[in-house]
Amino acid sequence: MNLYERIVNKEEKISLVGLGYVGMPIAVAFAKKADVIGFDIHKEKVNLYKNGIDPTKEVGNEVIKETTIDFTYEEEKLREARFHIVAVPTPVKEDRTPDLTPVKAASKTLGRNLSKGSIVVFESTVYPGVTEDICVPILEQESGLKCGVDFKVGYSPERINPGDKEHRLESIVKVVSGMDTETLNAIAKVYELVVDAGVHKAESIQVAEAAKVIENAQRDINIAFMNELSIIFNKMDIDTKAVLEAAGTKWNFLKFFPGLVGGHCIGVDPYYLTYKAEQMGYYSQIILSGRKINDDMGKYVAENTVKKMIKANKQINGAKVVIFGVTFKEDCPDVRNTKVVDVVNELEEYGVEVKVVDPVADKEDLWNEYKINTCKMEDVNNIDAIIFAVSHKEFSTLNLSELKELYNSDSNMRGLQEVAATTEVANNTEDNYVLMDIKGLFNKEEAINKGYDYWRL
Repeated sequence: MNLYERIVNKEEKISLVGLGYVGMPIAVAFAKKADVIGFDIHKEKVNLYKNGIDPTKEVGNEVIKETTIDFTYEEEKLREARFHIVAVPTPVKEDRTPDLTPVKAASKTLGRNLSKGSIVVFESTVYPGVTEDICVPILEQESGLKCGVDFKVGYSPERINPGDKEHRLESIVKVVSGMDTETLNAIAKVYELVVDAGVHKAESIQVAEAAKVIENAQRDINIAFMNELSIIFNKMDIDTKAVLEAAGTKWNFLKFFPGLVGGHCIGVDPYYLTYKAEQMGYYSQIILSGRKINDDMGKYVAENTVKKMIKANKQINGAKVVIFGVTFKEDCPDVRNTKVVDVVNELEEYGVEVKVVDPVADKEDLWNEYKINTCKMEDVNNIDAIIFAVSHKEFSTLNLSELKELYNSDSNMRGLQEVAATTEVANNTEDNYVLMDIKGLFNKEEAINKGYDYWRL
């Protein structure tokens, strides 16, 4: 009886190393078919799961309460499993080079508890070669076992989209790879237990590693093009959204949109690819150019906010701005590598007091990572400008009339009354309602008709 059959018969277990936004949904899916050990080094997170609480909000509290996953922070429990999936984050350092610390640490932990006959599958995003050249030696050193003899390895890039309830593990074709044909087939059969969309067998581990990084690099470059168009059209006083709607009527026009590109994938993965390319003597021209544009968009939004405020006769130093949304994407609590923080930091450089409203964001992570606290909408008043940075569903119920109540009306009146020479100018004081709608959450014409000084990417 092979490992796959023993897993199906619940004679062997699957372990998930890393219970974050990616690892948790994978563990939950497999727990419906097999015995699963869910391991994470963060005791607080594990205790939340044990108490039926899903801090990632990816599967929900009810699912966590009902799952049969054996949650643990005790690494010795990993010895009970023979099929291991590693799903830890792979961020970048401040110099934008790969930070393999988490995946190396996970390899050490797993290596200390690895048994003969095991298969280890890495899901963490890496550049081609990491699995075999970096992770395998660590596993061998820590376990005293020999890869290819005592245990086998594979790679299957994660494609879960945090916050996306439609494109889930079960509904996305899963790329799988193994160090040899036997391992590849075993890994494919195990994943086929939970992936309804089927699997794609990559011809090598490095092919699968490369496929992952170019998926997100491609999106990054396309969004960078949209951001560059937004910058150009803004100078021409042309509405970018209107241009994209017109161009989108052509059958083969790719429908990407400008925005702040953060998170743990699109804003990170391209650097893994270019890092490896530079090691091979090639220096990226397109990928890094796109990255630079996207990395600078937070500053661009902040600068345009300041320009709008100056034109509206606002005193910049000491002005108050509220930003709605701070997570890296809508309806997701994840704040890792969010570019909204760049907007906050840049505005604060101008002496602006920034408040952040986000009912979805992980408050603890936001403070630990960026020293930012959120506030409730009812605590916001006397604001000089509003920025909608993330289009959470909860924000869609807000209307332009109630938003006006947040502004500093005395400041609005004073700014133009000092320069008003005619009744016509005085009657235009409502134009001081500066609204920066990055994601195009509101109707532009309606906003302008209600007296907003409206701007969007």
